[in-house]
Amino acid sequence: MKKRAPGDDRPAAVLIDEKIETLGDWRGEILARVRALIHEAIPDVVEEWKWGGPVWESDGILCTGETYKAAVKLTFAKGASVDDPAGLFNSSLEGNARRAIDIRQGEPINEPAFKALMRAAAAFNAASKTG
Repeated sequence: MKKRAPGDDRPAAVLIDEKIETLGDWRGEILARVRALIHEAIPDVVEEWKWGGPVWESDGILCTGETYKAAVKLTFAKGASVDDPAGLFNSSLEGNARRAIDIRQGEPINEPAFKALMRAAAAFNAASKTG
């Protein structure tokens, strides 16, 4: 993955745009769609570029977006503490903190459930920050 070069102070949004464009396939389409859903769910979400990829934050890390040959993976930093009534988490289920969603080519995204999960992660971060 492309990491930020030393001295590269371009905004994370620009780097994420470049990542999506560079992928140029279904993975870029999925990453662009989940990015849009995240912004719909949490309008004041902060985009960062860390560890060579996009990171979305609200009172702390919500999730990272990684792309692999067979999947786009959204790893939720505190996913084990977030209620997931729709069962979107389908990866990294054994850990005590993180949970992930792997989206493979052709798989639909349950958009209302995804946005609800993002809002729940943001609410958890906000509650953790205050007390």
